[in-house]
Amino acid sequence: MSVSTQAAFESGHTDQIHDCQYDYYGRRVATCSSDRTIKVFDVAGEQQTLLANLTGHDGPVWMCAWAHPKFGTLLASCSFDHKVIIWKESEQGVFSAIYTSPATLHDASVNAISWAPHEFGLSLACASSDGCISVITHRADGTWDAQKIQGAHSIGCTSVSWAPAPPPGSLVAAGGASAAPVKRLVTGGCDNLAKIWRFDPSAGWKEEHQLRAHGDWVRDVCWSVNMGLPMNTIASCGQDNKVFIWTQNEPGGEWNKTLLNDFGAPVWRLSWSVMGNVLAVSDANNMVTVWKESVDGRWNQISATE
Repeated sequence: MSVSTQAAFESGHTDQIHDCQYDYYGRRVATCSSDRTIKVFDVAGEQQTLLANLTGHDGPVWMCAWAHPKFGTLLASCSFDHKVIIWKESEQGVFSAIYTSPATLHDASVNAISWAPHEFGLSLACASSDGCISVITHRADGTWDAQKIQGAHSIGCTSVSWAPAPPPGSLVAAGGASAAPVKRLVTGGCDNLAKIWRFDPSAGWKEEHQLRAHGDWVRDVCWSVNMGLPMNTIASCGQDNKVFIWTQNEPGGEWNKTLLNDFGAPVWRLSWSVMGNVLAVSDANNMVTVWKESVDGRWNQISATE
C-alpha cells in the first residue's frame, strides 16, 4: 500500500517554471522560471508563504539548488544568461548575491548546477552549453575559485551530479577502515554520452569512464547515495525516451547498464530518494513516476502522478 499527498499553490511566476527544490529540512521551496526570477516559499505548515523574490538574471533561470545548512542558508541558480549566482540569506527572507560568475567563465547557457557533498567543502559544479563543466569553490580566505573541464561534451553539457563522499564499501570495510573520499562527477551531454570525472589534486579533473547507451541527448544524470555499501549507482535519462541504471560493483570496475524503461517520450529529470533506493522520473508526457528496485534486481514502478 502506498500513501501519497499532493498540494498545489500559486507561485506568482509569470512564465514557465523550470525547477522546484526543497531545502535540507523540507521547510522551504525555491522555484525558478523563464520570467527570470527565483522565488523562495515557506512551506512548513498548511500555508505557503512567499519569503523572497530574487532578481539578477537576464534570461530564463533553469535550475536552483540549496547548499548544505552547515554553510548557512545559500541558494545557487543558473540561467540562459551564461551566469551562475549564489545567494545568501542574511536575515529572515532577505537574500543577496554573494557570488556572480564572471563573463569569462561560460559563454553559453548554464543548464545545470549541483552542490558537492558537504564533506568536500562549499563547491558547486556547473554544466554549460559551451561544452564545459566548471567547479566553483569557496576558499578559506573568503574568495571564490573556479576550475574548468574544457570540452567535456561536444555540442554542449546538459547535466551534472556529484558522487557521494563515502567511498563504496566503507560501511562494510573490515575494522572500519576505508579509502579516503575521492571527488567524482558524472555529466551528461548533447553527444549522447554520460561521462565520469575524477579529481586528481596534482592534475585536476580527468575523464575516468564513458557511459554509452543513449541514442540521443542525455538530458539528466543523477548519482545515487551509496550509504557506504560496496556499489556505485547512476541513473541517466535522455531525449531517446529511455532511462538507464548504471552500476559498478567494485572501485575501478566495469559499469553495467540496465534499461529501467522506455517511456515513449523524452525524459527530462531524475531524482533519487535520500536512501538512494527509490528513483523519481519526470517525462514529456507530464508524468512523474517512481521506481524501486526489488530484491531480485528488477525495477518496479510503485507510483505515478500526472
